[in-house]
Formats: sequence, C-alpha cells, structure tokens
Amino acid sequence: MIRLALIGCGEHAQIGHAIPLARYKTAHPAQIELAAVCDLKLDRAEIFSRKYGWARAYQSAEELLSREKIDGCIAVVPVENISQVALSLLRLGIPCVVEKPLGASISEVQVLLDTARATRTPNMVSVNRRFMPFLNRAIEWTRTAGLLRYVRCTFTRHARTEPEFLWGTAVHAVDALRHIAGEIARAEVRTLHGDGKSAEWYAVDLRFENEVSGRIDILPTAGIAEETYELIGEGFRVIVTCPFGPRRGWRAFRENRVLQEEMESDSMPEDVLFGFYDEAAHFIQALTQQQTLRPSIEDVAPSVALCFQMAKNVERAQEKLSPAKS
Repeated sequence: MIRLALIGCGEHAQIGHAIPLARYKTAHPAQIELAAVCDLKLDRAEIFSRKYGWARAYQSAEELLSREKIDGCIAVVPVENISQVALSLLRLGIPCVVEKPLGASISEVQVLLDTARATRTPNMVSVNRRFMPFLNRAIEWTRTAGLLRYVRCTFTRHARTEPEFLWGTAVHAVDALRHIAGEIARAEVRTLHGDGKSAEWYAVDLRFENEVSGRIDILPTAGIAEETYELIGEGFRVIVTCPFGPRRGWRAFRENRVLQEEMESDSMPEDVLFGFYDEAAHFIQALTQQQTLRPSIEDVAPSVALCFQMAKNVERAQEKLSPAKS
C-alpha cells in the first residue's frame, strides 16, 4: 500500500492530479492510500479531501510532512514556490512529483537539478504530454512507418499575455518534441512582431542530434487553445491534436490517404486524454515496483533550460532594437 500526499489544492491540482488519483484508487483500492492534502487555505484543503477521498487535510506542507509517514508526494504550487518545496522533498528523501518549469529562474532550476543528483531521491516532473495516449500511439505508429525527418508543433492559446509564457508554458511544446525526436542540438528563436501592443509570438527552429529537423510556432493570442504535433517522414505524415483543440485525436497518412485514425469519444475522460491518468499510474506503479521514475528532473531540465535561454535571447534582441537612451 503506497501512502501519498498532495501539496496544493488549486485548479491544476484538481484536474491534473486529484481526479486521476481518485480514479486510480477506485480501480486499484488495495494499491494506494490517499493519506493527506494541504493548502494555505485550510477550508479548500478540507473540501478537497472530502471530494476526492483524502484522509486528512493540513494548512501547511511543513505540518503535513512532520505528521504523516508517506511514500510519495505530489507538489502543485505556484512557480515561485516550486523549487523551495521540491528541495524540501528531495532532502527529506521523499519520492516526489514536481511541476514544470521547475523554478522561476534558471539558477533555481540548476540548484534543484544539483540537489536531485546529490540526494538521489526518486523524482518525476509532471509534463503530461509525454503520457498522452494519442501522442504515444502516434509515436509508436511512426516507428514502423519509416525514418522520421521533421517534427512540428503549433502551440496556440487565447489571450495569454503573460511575459513568462515562453518559459512558463511553451516548455510543454519543447519537451513534447524532445519526447518525440530526442535531444536538441541547436535551437533558434525569432519573434513574430505584431502591432507592439499585443503579446509576442515566436517561431523556433530546431535541429535534433539525430539530424531530424523541427519547428515550434508559439502563438499565445491566436484566439483558440490548440496544440498540434506533426511527425513527418518519407512517404508518411502523422497529425496529433491534443490536449487542446476542437477535434482531438490523431491521424496517420500514407500515399495520400488516411491509414489510421483515432478521435476522442464521449467515453474518454479528460484526465485520460490529457495524459494525467497515465502519469499518475506510472508514478504509483514505479513506487510499488521500485522502478525508476520518468521523466525525472534531470530528464526535463534541458527543456526548461532551453526555454529560459530562448527568453533571454529574445530579450537581448529586443534591447538591440530599442532606441538608444539619450
């Protein structure tokens, strides 16, 4: 019986972790105990515990960790607190799941990475695209279709104007393409300039170590939340729309016709479609069987580092273009 705790009871904790864990508990009641949750707003933690079947609620992570003996912990906290909470869990030797982008700066990410390597505490990063069933089935199909030559992600959102979008959210696209095509050898980012009043858009050209080429179009104010991943090789093309889009699923093309197609259905729960359920299942099963957790902080750190570097490059380019101060 694996005893789990959850730090943070906000909206993402609910959608991305509480719902799939409750689903897993229902399907495998003898495998896990939902031991405790905590949130700075105690009433929210209490409501959370009653709704999703957690045994106890606390107001702070310190109180929870001092009173509960747990086998694993999921931390879902604001970006500025990710590194601090994750460091505590690693130093206590508690196997954990932490959120992207691992910290609010590259220095925080580096300290977290160094600590993970030093403590060797089992850890995992919640990057759910790596667990999306549609994407993984598409990847499996391409492995028998031929040599992959090109991958592309069109990453669009509606009215997302926060300046940290490139490193705080678009890291999902970078990490998903690394999941598909492997390690990135080179990356070049360009700003797609608008009217000067709207949020920046970006075009990222990639070259992978295996010579596959790639592209990410990051369009945070395009009027629709949609992610499309394309896997293209000689004589074939696969298109995956997930986890956002008006019609989610995947299609494989060869010789100008659809060879395979799988689209979302009313019976497919959102947490399964998003990859949250398979992510939770991997965490639990790896702990139960004492297997390596994946993807780890070390696995995901290159995605995060690249996004921070691209944001820095964009900032430098903008400084060069701005009029010199008199």
